[in-house]
Amino acid sequence: MVDWGDGMSPNHPFPHSPLMDFSSILHEAGAWIAWTTVGLLCLVGVLLSCLTISGTWCVVLASVLAAGLTDGLRPHWNLVFLFIALAIGIELIEWFASAWGVQKRGGSKAAGFAALFGGIAGLFLGTFIPIPIVGSLVGMMAGSFGLAYAVEKRRLKEHDRAMHIAWGTVTARVLVLFLKVGATLAMIAFLGFAVVQ
Repeated sequence: MVDWGDGMSPNHPFPHSPLMDFSSILHEAGAWIAWTTVGLLCLVGVLLSCLTISGTWCVVLASVLAAGLTDGLRPHWNLVFLFIALAIGIELIEWFASAWGVQKRGGSKAAGFAALFGGIAGLFLGTFIPIPIVGSLVGMMAGSFGLAYAVEKRRLKEHDRAMHIAWGTVTARVLVLFLKVGATLAMIAFLGFAVVQ
């Protein structure tokens, strides 16, 4: 390119200014912050899924942000909508998992609802156990088990049968935990592949 000597060229007829450099720096910094946010949302999604909280929605948000940064090209909006459908499906499975685990072992609907609410209460009460993530998981499992056991013990007046039914809720919770973590990791893998392809 010919040096015009006065900071002007045929392609850029205006003089070079520090303001233009600052604008491009801000643009690059904004893009870096946005992509870092995509990565952090994915990381938070995995951590939340380990607590059986809806971490898949963090990955959905990350995919929306990534699609917005690339004008819907990487990932394509179809993948974002697929992620939304997957997150809704996992929410429905989680909602009914404890009740299903109890009823599969012959428990009552009341014990299923007790397991659901016991798990929610235990999740929050478990935060007082001073081990991050593990405390909440233990609280959730204990809450689900405890309330399901109490309802079935009262209904059946039999310890062993009530224990058998209550363990169904713990089994279901563990399976949901694996499902959430696995789905979150798979969504992150698909998102990463879609972004770099």
